[in-house]
Amino acid sequence: MSSRRFFIKGTLTGLALLAVRPKAAAASTYTNPVVARNFPDPFVLRHGGKYYAFGTTGQGRTADGRVFAVLTSTNLVDWQPAGGALTPPAGSEGADFWAPEVVLHKGTFYMYYSRGGGAIAATVGHQLHVATSSRPEGPYTEVAALPVPDSQFTIDAHPFQDTDGQWYLFYARDFTDTDNGYYPGTGLVVDRLVSMTQLANQARTVLRARHKWTLFEANRLMPLYGNRTFAQWHTLEGPFVRRHAGKYYCFFSGANFLTDRYGVDYCTAERIMGPYADSGSNAGARVLHSVPGHVRGPGHHSHVLGPDGRTEYLAYHAWNEAMTERRLCIDPLAWTAKGPRCLGPTYTPQPLPK
Repeated sequence: MSSRRFFIKGTLTGLALLAVRPKAAAASTYTNPVVARNFPDPFVLRHGGKYYAFGTTGQGRTADGRVFAVLTSTNLVDWQPAGGALTPPAGSEGADFWAPEVVLHKGTFYMYYSRGGGAIAATVGHQLHVATSSRPEGPYTEVAALPVPDSQFTIDAHPFQDTDGQWYLFYARDFTDTDNGYYPGTGLVVDRLVSMTQLANQARTVLRARHKWTLFEANRLMPLYGNRTFAQWHTLEGPFVRRHAGKYYCFFSGANFLTDRYGVDYCTAERIMGPYADSGSNAGARVLHSVPGHVRGPGHHSHVLGPDGRTEYLAYHAWNEAMTERRLCIDPLAWTAKGPRCLGPTYTPQPLPK
């Protein structure tokens, strides 16, 4: 993998001095970003009348020496720092930690994330892990690795519980072949969780890249795969699943996160393990995409219900103008006749979540 990807994707600057959006003078509106500091890959958990946001820290640590910055809120707009979430496991010095997601199961909070080799991640890869805590904000302790056979790069774990109570794990992994006309690159898969800390290792492909807009980089040299150069390397990442009107929607972010092509799209299936279809996404991201001159690279999102318990919001990151920080933003999601569409990205005052 290119060093640029490994250093930029997982970096969180200003950890010890993480600032949050001050309370709005006008109580009726908010304006994105709702957190005006770096907070990549945001996941928001709603629990006990409170919101907990978790963000990627890369190789950084919060002021309390932990991994993954935590913020809390009661309205999705006014956020307060709550330290770090994960106690760094022994032997992880210099490793990158990416994209945490948290679920509650039988009284225990489970955090899924990936960690890799930091400065040498281009040659040692990234793997999924899980940690547990008795409290939503942590501290979390790593309890297991989730190795994926024949894969050196697995990231962006997303746990999903189906209507029958069974848990599944969606994640992104690399594919180096061009079978069936697909581009090589990072794609999406799903596997059943035998327990909250063990995969069944019966993964099925959810979606691979076959559209030009998801290009990450042309002529990409990949040390992870024997210094092989790929004419076109594409990326699908950040899966997040919703069941709506009897169908499963696997949302994802596609393309190079540094570009204005980066955005959120989706594929659908009748069954949780697929097959999934992405018809209609050949022209670019449909759910959430850049707004020239105003918003660049919105994506790697999570879904969360607003304070009313009904309105669905996307929490996502987008670049600041200088492209030095990916900041936390929120906007409502609408289920339209053409499919799900974010009512954004917005950059002007919007009604506060109710």
